[in-house]
Amino acid sequence: MFEYKLIAECPETGARAGEFTTPHGVVQTPVFMPVGTQATVKAMTPPELEGLGAQIILGNTYHLYMRPGAEIVREAGGLHKFMGWNHPILTDSGGFQVFSLAELRKISEEGVEFRSHLNGSKHFMRPEDSMDIQMALGSDIAMAFDECVDWPTTEEYSRDAMERTIRWAKRCKAHHDRHDQALFGIVQGSTFESQRIECAHRLAEIDFPGYGIGGLSVGEPHDEMYRVLDSLCPEMPKDKPRYLMGVGFPTNLVEGVARGVDMFDCVLPTRNGRNGGVLTKFGKMNLKNQSYARDFTPIDETCDCYACRNFTRAYIRHLYTTGEILAARLCSWHNLHFLVNLMRDARSAIIEGRFPAFRRNFMENFMEGAYLK
Repeated sequence: MFEYKLIAECPETGARAGEFTTPHGVVQTPVFMPVGTQATVKAMTPPELEGLGAQIILGNTYHLYMRPGAEIVREAGGLHKFMGWNHPILTDSGGFQVFSLAELRKISEEGVEFRSHLNGSKHFMRPEDSMDIQMALGSDIAMAFDECVDWPTTEEYSRDAMERTIRWAKRCKAHHDRHDQALFGIVQGSTFESQRIECAHRLAEIDFPGYGIGGLSVGEPHDEMYRVLDSLCPEMPKDKPRYLMGVGFPTNLVEGVARGVDMFDCVLPTRNGRNGGVLTKFGKMNLKNQSYARDFTPIDETCDCYACRNFTRAYIRHLYTTGEILAARLCSWHNLHFLVNLMRDARSAIIEGRFPAFRRNFMENFMEGAYLK
């Protein structure tokens, strides 16, 4: 039911084009996955996501556990029916959200005690609980419960968290019994290369159908992320998908692909879109700026998304200044289209044997105009 097929690989960089088969469709990689934290991708409808080319989206275990509750989603027929999305869905484990609560949680070997960000109520989540919630949600891909550490951290604390992540991964694998749902392990180890490689090897022995790379894009410099990926990706199973969690800035995506990563997700395109931030081939801009008041060109003249085909920068800025909801919708639409199609274009470049030139051209154009006024 779950199979990763390698279609092409760049001999110069290790970039990969593949296919991952799930019960709700085949995901062509590399792929960017829009985030639907609370069973909806903010400001977007499922048909709009289909129209811009989204193949797979995310749901958030922690937030769906809090509201409306996993049992309500199960009674609705599962997450696909509940949210009207008949394509692949990945749910995270809830671990990142639980650990990000900082002052509101307490870690033990058994699991994590935490307080709700909504009302302060006390909860306890074990690896087995995360599995039960995700099995009730019925996503195509579930993630093992892991401990994500802040950056910077000490080598000692990182190792403790990495060891606990492996022990919890074993518990998740033992408890998970939904055969139409793939369970991915998560590689931890902060920015310590030896820990990352050891974690990857030990998780591979447990044998998951795919592997996440967690604990990056948590504040470390981009060069540090790339250094870790340079060491880690060659040590990960070649016949399984690799998922760099929580990464969505365009240059990070292209550089991640160049290092052999297959899957990415991030709230960046919708969060920035709601605040006027948009991505273009030649850098990023904020459409709230006064300089766009009389700019009657599209967001990006090279883009064929709905927003760029029909509206101007001046009009969208007007929507923001008047508080109209359409502003956030159009900018979110454009940003999602940009990232989804950036990965589609990268895939084509890999298959056609021109990925190094694609990477070089994209990086030069984007970085040269990175902060458009």
